[in-house]
Amino acid sequence: MNCPEHGPTVIAVPWARHGAGHTRMFDDLVAWLAVHTSKTAVAQLMRIAWRTVGAIVARVGRDAQQAGDRLAGLRRIGIDELSYKKGHRYVTCVVDHDTGRLVWAAPGRDKATLSRFFDLLGPDRCAMITHVSADGAEWIADVVDQRCPNAVRAADPFHVVAWATDALDQVRRDVWNTARGGKGRATEASRALKNARWALWKDPDDLSQAQQARLDWIARTHPRLHRAWALKEGLRWVFQLSRQGYPRLAVTALDRWIGWARRCRIPAFVDLARRVRKHRDAIEVAIEHRLSNALVESVNTKLRLITRMGVRVPRPARAHRPGHARPRRAVPATFPVAPAPPEARCEGSALALPTLPQRSAAADLPGRPPRRAYREPRPPARGKPRYARSPTATPCQQARTTVRSQTARPRRSPQPTST
Repeated sequence: MNCPEHGPTVIAVPWARHGAGHTRMFDDLVAWLAVHTSKTAVAQLMRIAWRTVGAIVARVGRDAQQAGDRLAGLRRIGIDELSYKKGHRYVTCVVDHDTGRLVWAAPGRDKATLSRFFDLLGPDRCAMITHVSADGAEWIADVVDQRCPNAVRAADPFHVVAWATDALDQVRRDVWNTARGGKGRATEASRALKNARWALWKDPDDLSQAQQARLDWIARTHPRLHRAWALKEGLRWVFQLSRQGYPRLAVTALDRWIGWARRCRIPAFVDLARRVRKHRDAIEVAIEHRLSNALVESVNTKLRLITRMGVRVPRPARAHRPGHARPRRAVPATFPVAPAPPEARCEGSALALPTLPQRSAAADLPGRPPRRAYREPRPPARGKPRYARSPTATPCQQARTTVRSQTARPRRSPQPTST
């Protein structure tokens, strides 16, 4: 405002943020649209620049962070990484299990990145954390054991079952390589095993008739592969017991599964049994407290969707360089038509407009050759003679007899030979 005593002065107004050229309601609307659509679409809809959208989002996000402390009152958290760009670019995300909100995210996937979160949290609030869910990554387990002394770490059941699925797929590939008899060869049994991947991976309750028949064929012809499938389903059944409310039965089933996997004489599952014993404490915590990373994965899916909707900065049009071809201009879908002359409202009125003379389509223009009123048909190409029915033939002749067309080339009469 222009103060009469101090001159032009910047003051705070309740309907706009500091240093902003838009109102608070406009900024909030642009930030909401940027979450649900691309920045280019927001810029075109709201009639602002592409970079202005980013500035508004940063301004609204800064106010949201200052409105409250997201790190206050954390008890149970989930940690996971998200791939947001090619070239192994990752973001580490931390989600609160109690509120279901994303509380912290930073680029990177290592101990130093996760340590920054606990540095921001502080030693007092780190001691208040009781449960941490994560996959079996070593860099997460080491930092959590070091910075959160009172927390128990829970292994994500989905990742544990994924370990068994990978071991099953390794056994399937070994059996397939043995069945085809060498590299570059293929047999009927090897083709059937190659197409049996989904029958081995899916839930038995969701199998189709064809997949169930293929699984029965594997049980009859390849008992080793069928035993590996049974081991995978046994490990999945452990976590199903936990979800149904039987944690003690789940722990007993886990003990029996480890003993079965150690004696199965399948190298992939023997190694998996060692890995499960290594993370046994984290698996038992997940079974007892029914804790998983499903909420963290759902937040990662939303973040991945926002990343995919993002658009790069639009490039300005390049100027034409001498010696290079100019870009073609876009041809309009419809050509502009001259408007018709307005009709007179009343012939006897003084405001009546004169009738414009209408020029015929065949009118000649000065300096140009006369135009034809219609386009003459092109003569047929001279080639193979075409036949047509004779207009003067009798009905009986019209049924079977054809004569040469008038437009066909006439045959040459044979020339007499001189002796």
